[in-house]
Amino acid sequence: MFMNMSAKRNSGFILLLVLLILPVLSGCGYSFRKTGEPAGIEITSLAIPLMESTASTLGFEGDFSRFIREQFISHSRVPIVSREKADFVLTGKVVKIKTYPLSYSSTQKEFHGETVTYDETKQRRLQIILSAKLLESATGKIIWEDRSIEGKSSFSLGTDPVQTRYNQRVAVRNIAKSLAETIYLKSMERF
Repeated sequence: MFMNMSAKRNSGFILLLVLLILPVLSGCGYSFRKTGEPAGIEITSLAIPLMESTASTLGFEGDFSRFIREQFISHSRVPIVSREKADFVLTGKVVKIKTYPLSYSSTQKEFHGETVTYDETKQRRLQIILSAKLLESATGKIIWEDRSIEGKSSFSLGTDPVQTRYNQRVAVRNIAKSLAETIYLKSMERF
């Protein structure tokens, strides 16, 4: 008899809790949706053209575009199509690329009988700022736009310029992956 009474009390408490929480969730506009479906709009097809760049260093635009496409392909059900066939177009442009010193080492050398000290950069920080927007093809309506999506990564400098260039390329790819995820979330996880 005691166990039965305890079970009734617990089920009554759970029912009361559900009844209190349900109006709160329904009143705040929260709704459930399928994974991989955009929130707030219906994206039936999407074009992601090659990222534009004003930078003199060419070649990484393809990395950015590829990583953004991979985000949509692997995480959503939205088909990626050509610009001519797309209901929506996601465009982007590399606005700024900046590197600045992050760490140094000091070296002292004798030169004509005097000790000279100079700093040598060992590590640099790479900063990339993108501008991106999602447009509805038929109307030209901007769904979202962000002119300052920023990513940072660091890379080591070595005595071999080829290794330094490779390290810089890895840093660019790390930034591209991170910014691709940000752009995907801006397009699909909007509230």
